[in-house]
Amino acid sequence: MSIEEDAVQRNQKNQRSGESPTRRDFLQTAAAAAVGGAALAGPVNLAAVAHAGGSDVLRVGLVGCGGRGTKAAGEALRADPNAKLTALADAFQDRLEGSLTALLKRDDLAGKIDVPPERRFVGFDAYQELIASGVDVVLLATPPHFRPMHLAACIEAKKHVFAEKPVAVDAPGVRSVLKTCERAQSLGLSVVSGLCLRYHAGFQELIKRIHNGAIGDVHTLLANDYRGPIWLRTREPGWSDMTWQMRNWYYFTWLCGDFNVEQHVHYLDVCAWIFGDYPEKAVGMGGRQVRTGKEFGNIYDHHSVVYTFKNGARLFSNTRQQRDCYGNMSAHAVGSRGSAEVSEGKLDIRNSGSEPWQFTKEVKSIYQVEHDELFAGIRSGTPINNGEYMAKSTLLAIMGRMATYTGKEISWEQALNSKETLAPERYDWDAAPPEPVIAVPGVTKFV
Repeated sequence: MSIEEDAVQRNQKNQRSGESPTRRDFLQTAAAAAVGGAALAGPVNLAAVAHAGGSDVLRVGLVGCGGRGTKAAGEALRADPNAKLTALADAFQDRLEGSLTALLKRDDLAGKIDVPPERRFVGFDAYQELIASGVDVVLLATPPHFRPMHLAACIEAKKHVFAEKPVAVDAPGVRSVLKTCERAQSLGLSVVSGLCLRYHAGFQELIKRIHNGAIGDVHTLLANDYRGPIWLRTREPGWSDMTWQMRNWYYFTWLCGDFNVEQHVHYLDVCAWIFGDYPEKAVGMGGRQVRTGKEFGNIYDHHSVVYTFKNGARLFSNTRQQRDCYGNMSAHAVGSRGSAEVSEGKLDIRNSGSEPWQFTKEVKSIYQVEHDELFAGIRSGTPINNGEYMAKSTLLAIMGRMATYTGKEISWEQALNSKETLAPERYDWDAAPPEPVIAVPGVTKFV
């Protein structure tokens, strides 16, 4: 689940001109998607009447042309014989062109790509132009901050969506996504999540066994994400603060949510899936021990959170990104009759009443499977909507960050109803991004 380095050259100049959208414009777009269409007499299953049977072309647009987005575009094209990439959008021209070049080099994909210059959109409002270009399916792979507004605009325009994880960086974003996905459900539109472990056949089989009582009543969960440092982009002369933060987005909480949200959300989601519910409160600690320079923005390099469920069960979440340390990404579940390890490297169940069970079959790439399922659902008229768990698991991770940043016990209701918004006042290259204030437990306030 690591983020791949983008194979593009850096270019600090925005290639677009004209007025930039404001924060109010973006929020109005999100609100419209949440409540729009109220005059409809009832649900309209667009998927049942559009693109069924697989004979017509599904036009795909990619918003966010980094490494993950570029790979998602390839997976989408492989998922359906009549899928075609027809539009690209990114904040930066060089990232867009680098993505297109990389995709065109693939012999198995080049014939399914038709993105002329007039369907290459750049800037903060590029997603709006891509949506209006005639696409049927939109892949959202920008920094997570933008996911709620982009998703809302896609559903309002009646597009099927693949949304990378996480889907928000703050509670207002989570609430927006929940409303948007309800709207998508009423319209018969697919919203498939990038929480790809849910699409792993081995994870599905193991968790089904847990739900059927293989380890008894689950009382303890452990989610680990121990890894080394990831990419860092050096600031170049002439970059504004907004350009710098957008280029180095992973290190700014307003853009990524902190790394326990941006990456650890995978195994937090697995634990919620195992337990079948979300916790009622969390307390934790964290900080910056090795990533202390200004180039690392304002995110932490370690978090440790204890979540408590209504019945007293606990989830222990530990994350660290530090060089030359022990590495492990996994979940563990302990129940009244046994235990389970849940990871891409090992899937097993051990209990006192029977022989250990292990999943040893080879599985198809989970990144590919999620797109296979998305397109199959569109073609069959049975759309997939992962909206509830992708939003609530994102909030689970944000709740943990709230606990580590403030040093306070945070309830689920507090987290869900938080009024803290991490958005800037205006989206433009000369606009001031949120100040990268480093949270101090006991000093930083819950909002």
